Amino acid sequence: MKDPNICIPYFSGFGHTRRIAQTIAEGAAAPTRLIDVEYITSEDWLALDAADAIIFGAPTYMGSAAARFSLFLEQVDTRWEHGHWVDKIGAGFTTAIHPSGDKLATLQRLSVFAAQMGMIWVGPSDIGAPVKPDRPGLNRDGSWLGLMVTEQLGAADDLPADDLATARRFGKRVASVTQRWAAGC
Repeated sequence: MKDPNICIPYFSGFGHTRRIAQTIAEGAAAPTRLIDVEYITSEDWLALDAADAIIFGAPTYMGSAAARFSLFLEQVDTRWEHGHWVDKIGAGFTTAIHPSGDKLATLQRLSVFAAQMGMIWVGPSDIGAPVKPDRPGLNRDGSWLGLMVTEQLGAADDLPADDLATARRFGKRVASVTQRWAAGC
């Protein structure tokens, strides 16, 4: 079975979202193209059209996906009109400085967008503490619609190791689901 071809379009205002995108790509262990939507090229658009899976990434600013990422979503209109992304695997992630930070609103925005595009949405499956006490820190925000990361401003490493581990596992899950989908299972 061939490795899935994955694209991760993202916007990263302060570098956190980019680091999560890179960590998800590590976990996917598959050919992955990171696409900074501020500098998207025609080759990036072709890669998105050819991808088996697209994992969307945007920080949550003021209760929704950052405006620069929303601009990228609005540029997809002809792909929607012609069904270019129908039946691709879709997933998403977001970062914010507050434990809630209204990150769910961003994930809802991304998942509704994917549904409008006819994509098949995949969320995290990891159950961490307190439900599974032997898994402290895993999916610590308890998000099932997509990956949530809570930045720790002022810390030496402002992205918690537990969130990075969860991001790797999320990348692996999306790659695995994409392989299964491509195989017709």
